[in-house]
Amino acid sequence: MSDHEAGQVRRFWEGLGLPGLVDVHTHFMPERVLRKVWGYFDALGPLTGGVEWPITYRRAEGERAALLREFGVRAFTAMLYPHKPGMARWLNGWAVDFARRTPDCLHTSTLFPEPDVGTYVREAVEAGARVFKAHVQVGAYDPADELLDAAWGVLAEAGVPVVIHCGSGPAPGKHTGPEPIARVLARHPRLRLVVAHLGMPEYEDFLDLADRYGGVRLDTTMAFTDFSERLAPFPRRALPRLAGLGDRILLGSDFPNIPYPYLHQLRALERLELGDAWLRGVCHDNAARLFGLPEHRPEHRSGH
Repeated sequence: MSDHEAGQVRRFWEGLGLPGLVDVHTHFMPERVLRKVWGYFDALGPLTGGVEWPITYRRAEGERAALLREFGVRAFTAMLYPHKPGMARWLNGWAVDFARRTPDCLHTSTLFPEPDVGTYVREAVEAGARVFKAHVQVGAYDPADELLDAAWGVLAEAGVPVVIHCGSGPAPGKHTGPEPIARVLARHPRLRLVVAHLGMPEYEDFLDLADRYGGVRLDTTMAFTDFSERLAPFPRRALPRLAGLGDRILLGSDFPNIPYPYLHQLRALERLELGDAWLRGVCHDNAARLFGLPEHRPEHRSGH
């Protein structure tokens, strides 16, 4: 499967005249933690919305990283997240080592509302963290919790982006939805938040926040795929807004924890028919600019 699919993925971005892809939402974490995540999906845990969720890329860590490289993903992330206090600092320590041995992974860190969060977030930034992951649904915390205020301030000041799962899909949590995030942004308007899954299913509410705050971006993770369109369809009336925010939409996939091939996410974006320039920005150039990767000058290619 991988050789054939890798060829198709590469033809996709080559046809756009890109040097590859940048995927801001891929999961790497300690193996025993990832196995527990997979077990949760297998058991149809409550936060899956009770939907059957086969893991397409259930492979060893090295094989998964190699497959992303075969796809032509130039830079990816290690989206890791705690579900209880005392876990984030340990995960961040693991992430330092993973980034050291995986140079094409953007050094990723995480956080949780706890007394020392401001300290270890600053330490992670000083250690070279380039992106943070926050998971409001799994962590079951209010992102506007005062315990997090210092950490958000550190990240806003440093300009380090935060990919945050804060929408209410696939199952709502006590603190999911746009209101808690709006409170965070009111306090820290320069925070570079990347709303995961386009804020599914509250797509338009999170587009409103992107309109209001220039630092807000959204990633495409699982959006527009057949899987997600059955559960939480993106409103067609909002497509012009998505096109208008084209420089702040970033490719995300949720690899390896997806119930379909990687190529399907790309095809789902393509069939929106928002144009090659939009696709080039989403699939590479916007994230390359955000993370200071080598810039790419688009060139016209026929047949796409």
